[in-house]
Amino acid sequence: MAKPNYKFQKRQKELAKKKKKEEKRKRKLAKREDLPEEGESGTGEEQDAGAE
Repeated sequence: MAKPNYKFQKRQKELAKKKKKEEKRKRKLAKREDLPEEGESGTGEEQDAGAE
């Protein structure tokens, strides 16, 4: 009977984690890009202009 290749299993697990993390990062980035259009990005500039 062959021995299990733990290094291969570990590498596959690491790649899966990395892929999942990258997908989550992309989802967050896409979600963040949608929110500023609703006025969130301009609020800081508007407040500064109104204070002066």
